Amino acid sequence: MIFAKKSLGQNYLIDKNIINKIINRVDIKNKNVIEIGPGKGALTKEIIKKKPKSLLLIEKDNKLSEILKQEHSDKNKIRVLNQDVLKFNFNNIKKKNSIIFGNLPYNISSQILVKIIKSKVWPPNYKDIIFMFQKELGEKIIAKYPSSNYGRLSILTNYRFNIVGKFLVSPNCFFPKPKVLSMIVHLKPKKKINIHIKNMEKLEKITNIFFSNKRKMINKNLKKVLSDKKIEFISNLDVKIRPENVSPEMYYKITNLSEN
Repeated sequence: MIFAKKSLGQNYLIDKNIINKIINRVDIKNKNVIEIGPGKGALTKEIIKKKPKSLLLIEKDNKLSEILKQEHSDKNKIRVLNQDVLKFNFNNIKKKNSIIFGNLPYNISSQILVKIIKSKVWPPNYKDIIFMFQKELGEKIIAKYPSSNYGRLSILTNYRFNIVGKFLVSPNCFFPKPKVLSMIVHLKPKKKINIHIKNMEKLEKITNIFFSNKRKMINKNLKKVLSDKKIEFISNLDVKIRPENVSPEMYYKITNLSEN
């Protein structure tokens, strides 16, 4: 018997209705599919029934990875990669219109998302990402400006993705049961981006600086990233407001100014 490992943030999805609801968000027949954290393969089995063109399973757990390899050794179109997804290079996805599913470990789910957002290849070769997050984190990702959950993650996500769907998932749908609600978020990469940012690392750094002092006015943080001369270039920005009152587009402009 395989037990869930707390150290890997494992909670196995077991509810067939939810599994089907996730898979049915997209047409995966004859598509190239990637599944992050397949675990015991509950979602995997249903994906296979939909006849994808290929299926890549990325599983960090050594034992689970071996079991998945044994179960699908006779299927040429299925490949199991025993790897930490944080070390996986999303820039190397070459197959056009790929679809990515992921029941992400809650302890690293934001890191995975940010890693994808910072990809150097854009637009990417995948057309849909359907991820499971802890509800609290999911609300921060999908938050609109201005709102109470708006912040670093929504600014980063909004830059490169459109959010096309979401729904909540009860703890009863997992084994072992997590203590919190979960949320499925369906993301589609933006093909056209209005404000081009050269350095995504810089956007991440700037939003970290501003939102680490969320209750303070932005004037001091602005001076940490821009010279007084560059601050003068920014029209219609009140420096006495808080970070959550600054639009995503303004953060993108600040990022570009900091690069010049």
